[in-house]
Parts: sequence; C-alpha cells; structure tokens
Amino acid sequence: MGASPTPKPGPKPANSKPKLGLRAWMERVLVECDRAATGFDIDAVHDLRVALRRCRSLADGLMAIDPDSSWKEMKKAGKKLFQALGELRDMQVMAEWIEKLGDASDSAAAGDAASRVSTGNQGDPVAIKLLAHVHAREAACKQHALKDLHQFDRKQWRQWSRSLPQRASRVRPGSVVYLHLALEKWTAAYDLHKHALRTRSQVSWHALRIGIKRFRYTVENFLPRQHALWGDDLKELQDLLGEVHDLDVLWATAVEIMAFPDMESQSRWREKLNVERTKRIERYREKMVGRQSVWRVWRAELPSGPQLRAAAISRLRVWAGYLDPDFSHSERVAQLALLLYDGLKNAGLLTKDAGAPNPAPLILDQDSRAVLQAAALMHDVGKAKGAGNHQKDSYRMIRGLARPLGWSAREQELAAVVARYHRGALPRPGGKTMQALALPDRPLAMELAGVLRLANALDLRHGRGGKENESAPRLEVSLQDGCVLVRAGGYSALDRSAEGVAAARHLLEALLRRPVLVRALRSSPQPLKGPHR
Repeated sequence: MGASPTPKPGPKPANSKPKLGLRAWMERVLVECDRAATGFDIDAVHDLRVALRRCRSLADGLMAIDPDSSWKEMKKAGKKLFQALGELRDMQVMAEWIEKLGDASDSAAAGDAASRVSTGNQGDPVAIKLLAHVHAREAACKQHALKDLHQFDRKQWRQWSRSLPQRASRVRPGSVVYLHLALEKWTAAYDLHKHALRTRSQVSWHALRIGIKRFRYTVENFLPRQHALWGDDLKELQDLLGEVHDLDVLWATAVEIMAFPDMESQSRWREKLNVERTKRIERYREKMVGRQSVWRVWRAELPSGPQLRAAAISRLRVWAGYLDPDFSHSERVAQLALLLYDGLKNAGLLTKDAGAPNPAPLILDQDSRAVLQAAALMHDVGKAKGAGNHQKDSYRMIRGLARPLGWSAREQELAAVVARYHRGALPRPGGKTMQALALPDRPLAMELAGVLRLANALDLRHGRGGKENESAPRLEVSLQDGCVLVRAGGYSALDRSAEGVAAARHLLEALLRRPVLVRALRSSPQPLKGPHR
C-alpha cells in the first residue's frame, strides 16, 4: 500500500536520513534487514521496502545503459523479499486507516479486536471485523516475511553493493544520459496520467502512482539539480496517489471478507472512503492538469529537439562503452568516419550529381550522418561475445537493443546493417541482411558501410597502445583528376597498416565508381621563431 495516513515514530538507525546513490541504498537494505528482523514494526517494514524498491528501480534504469547481467540478478534477488513484505505492509497501513476512519469509540479496538467482540462491544462492527481480519493476517505475514528474510543472500548483496556502484559511476550524475533516462520515465508516467484521467479506474490510478514513483527515483538519484527543484512536488504526488491506493485496497478487503452487517453500514463506509479519496484526487488534478501543470515544468527541463537526438546518441555511446573492450578505438573510428563522410559530401561525391557515370540512386538526409556515427560507435560491441565474426554479433545486438527516445526504428536498423559490414564479406543488395531494409535504404546502407570500412582501417593507432593525450585523428578529402584523394594523419604506404587500408577502400571505390587513393597528411609547418625585438 502507499503512504500511511498517520505515521508512527519508531526506532531509527544512527544517521537515519538516507544518502542518495546506489551504494547508499544497497547498504541501507542490509541495515534495514537487521532492523526489520527484530519484530517487523511498521516503520522498519516501510523503510526496508523503500530501500529495496529504490535499488530495484535504479537497477531497472541502469540496465538500459549497462547490459551487465548483475543488474538483473540484483533486481531479482530484491524482488522476492520485497514482495514478501508487501502484504504485511498492506495490513499495517490498513489498520491505521481503519482507526482513522472508524468511529472514535472504536479506536481502542486496534489493540484487542477479538476481546471487544466477545464482550459485546457496541462500536462500529465494520471496524471491529476489519481489524480482527487485519491483525490475523498481519501475524501470518510476519511469519512468511521472517522466512524470506532469513533466505535473503546478504553476502551476495554486499558484493553487489561494491561492484555495481562502480559500474554506475562511469556515467556522472546530471549528465545528458540521465536526462534522457528521466525523459523516458517522464514519458511513461505521462502516458499513465492521461490514461488515468480518461478511465478514472482504480487500476489506472495505481499504475500512475508507480510511474511517478519511478520518475521520482530516477530524478532523485541521478539528477541532483532537478531534484532540488522538483523533490517536494514528486513526494507529495506519490503520497497522494499512494493514499488513494490504500483506500481502494481497504474497500476491496471489506467487500471480500463481507465486513458489512447491513446496507446502511456499507453505504456509510463507502461514503467515508469516497470523501477521503476524492480530496486526494482533486489535489492531484489541481497540480497536474491545465496550462500550469507540473508535467509541463518537468518536461521543459528535459531534452527535446536537437538535444534529444544528441542525448539518444549519448545513450548509444554509453551502452557501447560498457561492451566494447577497446572503446577508444571505436571513438576514433567514429571521428574518422564523420571526417570522411563530410569530406565526401562537401566534394559532391555523395549525391546524384557526383559526376560519375550512372551514379547510384542514393537517398541522403540529415539522419545519415547520425546513423554513421552510431554505427561507428557500436561496430565492435559484438566483441563482448568473442572476437570471431564479431560483426555479426554486433548486428544482432544493435537490432535487439531497446530503441532510445529520439532514435527511429529505421535509423537503428540502418546502423545495425552498417556496423555488420564494417569488416568481413561485402554487402550484397539482395542479401538476407539487406532485405531487412526498405528498398531506398539499401544503397545508403552500403555507402555508409563503405565509409565505415575505410575509417576502421584508417585508425592507425588501433592495437598499438596509443596515449590518451594524443591529438584527435586528422583526415582531408579532395577530388583530383577523377580520383578521390584521402589524406590521413600518420598514414604511411610503407607501414604494415597500408595493406589493410588498400583492402578496406574497395567497397567505397565500387560504390563511388572512382579510385580512392590514400596518402599521408603532412603536418602543418611550424613557424620559425626569430629573435625577440
């Protein structure tokens, strides 16, 4: 159930205000496990469920950018204990609601409902029956929760609390990647908001509460600046919808156990619950509907337009970085590929009027460059499954990746095909892989693959242990005497890499129908230093 209407203070561990971040929440789980085991009081159960929920919610978000299997395993390990505590928490919160909504003379019934029934108490029979049911279920739930708590593998959890935060730390809080992740959670929650307003069903309000909660945890743990501005609103909304859910569960329980002795008592309780429920729904609508809606405030701070496109590429970059054993190579290849693409396009070689006889009917648009960049960044992710024929694994992994917002299905399919042909067999228009593309996209994919293939060979530092502070790759493209002249920094025709470059340029030559010559790019001469005057 959701937030308690009258939370009771209980013993807290030292420094009870939780710090934010995955490591803090995972360590918090272990602390709260010890605290809950002493008796499963209402605060201990609530705090343990909150810590588990946040760890699982963070894992759910981080799984989208880090494919390591430990995230899924951690999430699964926390789920069993979280669910075991769920019904217990429901019973404890329900008892507080019954005390609040029951007649004043019935508040003492919480302590010994069965005794009051046996002595013929004349209080509200609905409250008495509900409390008797709740306390009976609470005792059974505690036994079940204690069993699952003892089975919870704390040693494994402690190991994850050290290794997983290190993986998460590779992306800094507040980065565009987390802004993009928050936008995904916002989009999902906003869709649930519209559905709840349209249907007004109990199920839709409960789903909305969960959606807002996931958005809140993403903001709280990954976007510190936004959380400072939005935290109070997010908490209030979560509490409001949590209490709506509490009231819905209370009514369903009363109907299930037939707690109403007559129609009058049923109508009276239905009215009580409706009054409380309506107040909370109206407060939610006051904040979240209309031109001044908080939804609009949140959305204005998250990526849109060109920023959304850039954020999507950043998400793909981070995902590839977790998988690629030599991601610095892929980053250099992406730089070279864009330099080569821009040079060819500026020279008029990537359009129908390239000057070559019978040019291929290429369909180029503003997305082509982004497709090439993404394919270059992700072309070696298949090496995570082994070096042999890794281009085929890269193709399958890119196609199977959950598509980030701002990135179309067409672009993802194109990027997968381009990455597939960065090495190995040459692409064929009638081949099985190409058949997955729309007919106009096939020549485009082949051309981008030709650019990537040559750029991959032109990374002359690959496998040579280059220094991190080395300058960015340099490359120039020009058209001379009907040939494409590519000048690359560090290239030498006598170097062992020249043979690979010669083979890699073949696809591009076939598509452009021109020779592609690769030469060394000379460094700019340094100005002579004369005497100071």
